[in-house]
Amino acid sequence: MPPFCFSATVRAMNSMTSSQLYRRLLGYVKPYWRVFALSILGMMVSAATEPLLPALLKPMLDGTFVHKDDTVIRLTPIFILVIFFVRGAASFVGTYAIGWIGNKVVMDLREAMFAKLLSLPTRYYDDHATGNLISKLTFDVTQVTAAATSVVTITIRDTIIVIGLLGWLFYLNWKLTLLSLVMAPVIAFIITTISRRLRSASRDSQQAMGDITQTIEESVTAHKVVKLFGGQTYESRRFFEYSNGLRRHTMRQAAASAANVPIVQMVAAVALSIVIYLVIEQSRTDQTTVGGFLSFVAAMLMLTAPIKRITAVSEHMQRGLAAAESVFELLDTPSEVDQGKVAIGRAQGNLAFEHLDFSYQTDDAKQVLRAVNLAIPAGQTVALVGASGSGKSTLANLVPRFYTPTAGRITLDGHDLSDLSLASLRANIALVSQEVVLFNDTVAANIAYGQMRVVPEAEIVAAAVAAHAMEFIREMPQGLSTLVGEKGVRLSGGQRQRIAIARAILKNAPILILDEATSALDSESERHVQAALETLMQGRTSLVIAHRLSTIESADRIVVMQKGEIVEVGTHRELLAHDGVYAQLHRIQFSEPRATQ
Repeated sequence: MPPFCFSATVRAMNSMTSSQLYRRLLGYVKPYWRVFALSILGMMVSAATEPLLPALLKPMLDGTFVHKDDTVIRLTPIFILVIFFVRGAASFVGTYAIGWIGNKVVMDLREAMFAKLLSLPTRYYDDHATGNLISKLTFDVTQVTAAATSVVTITIRDTIIVIGLLGWLFYLNWKLTLLSLVMAPVIAFIITTISRRLRSASRDSQQAMGDITQTIEESVTAHKVVKLFGGQTYESRRFFEYSNGLRRHTMRQAAASAANVPIVQMVAAVALSIVIYLVIEQSRTDQTTVGGFLSFVAAMLMLTAPIKRITAVSEHMQRGLAAAESVFELLDTPSEVDQGKVAIGRAQGNLAFEHLDFSYQTDDAKQVLRAVNLAIPAGQTVALVGASGSGKSTLANLVPRFYTPTAGRITLDGHDLSDLSLASLRANIALVSQEVVLFNDTVAANIAYGQMRVVPEAEIVAAAVAAHAMEFIREMPQGLSTLVGEKGVRLSGGQRQRIAIARAILKNAPILILDEATSALDSESERHVQAALETLMQGRTSLVIAHRLSTIESADRIVVMQKGEIVEVGTHRELLAHDGVYAQLHRIQFSEPRATQ
């Protein structure tokens, strides 16, 4: 996938309006609409009880202190208890339901993001730091919850409270109520201005969090290098800079949030003080009763709390929308191109590279591969040799379609690889690289990794025996059930390599890619594993990348690459007799031991 597609995705996300982002976010709430409706109902009932309190003040005060009404005196405490019981029960239902939905939305988004990560092209991982990707799944997605759920319910609940209280105020004195609403446009302007600042600060905070995660991930993974080369001070300083950056962005949010509510409350207080003054003046002329006066003032005072919450909800909204941009940016990134319709089944293994060109950047004039033409009949072992950067690993990475050729094509049994489905193509390929990948699971699980079936232990043992791995597996405390640790940290380099080879043996694919498969082995282990590989490669198409020429002398053909081009092809003996690039590499490599003696 060309890099410009990723940047285009980012531009598209930034061009989305807040309403578009929010509608898309609510789409993840839609599957749980019944629970959401229950939450809304609970919030509405809870909100409806709020205006009842000031409304109860007028008859209670006038009926008890003025008219001495026995019925009002007896019923008022009961009404208060009923109101608070209903309010508490409805509030619990609404809050619990919205919390349940929020957690479900986070889980759904994380699952969708993780599935997307598994489907992204290799080039995406080349261009994005691991820590930033982890931060999206661990931090950014949690910021979305409030915007998707709580913001809606709080807004609905407090809007009902405000409408109810305003309705009661209009009933008591519509002229004074209209006067207090003059401040509404001022409050709206303040909220809009501060919301922009909150959104910007939230974006910066998420980026800073990604940088922190990346620093932690690198320092933990490379802790031996950090210690050995004295990088503790450098890493500490780098972590401090990112942490301090996050602190500054968070304080920007805190400043905007802290200023938001007091400013709005001050504007509301101005309106409230004016209205209360006018009400007091009316009470002097007996235009209102004691109960009516206290009821009006209580309703005005109770308005400040929901206005405060509605104002504060902007902070959660902007933080959630900024996080939604980050989440949807990942979800909208194009997956690997998989338009192939042909399911090849088990391939014979005839590979052909035809007029192949490749560069990592579509607009990069520097080509990594140029005009590569190579036919590999089924069952043949072909070794790729050359100096570092000659294009050996790149050529091998094109076979499983980790990358797409810039020009030319690769065929398998006459089928263009682009016509094959990725699943059927990769089912025919096994890979053993110098960077052994093991998972924090048992030895058996690592050998049987990726098998879409229950693998009998006998098959796992047979593969391990063929890879000369059972000799050390038997010595482990739990044998095949022993946990290997993160990235196989509990195993030596040679042991990790042999487990990876056992995994390839168990897969039994017709095409093998061996990228320095014996590089981590000592001489004794290399001898055993080389014998196992030679047995494994019989009858299979094998593409072997090697720097140590002694390991590929028996290959059917040796392809010598230089600056992305094939410069020589032949057997070991033929290339030595030709006295070209291969012969020169051979002389340099085999003269090194004598030179160091």
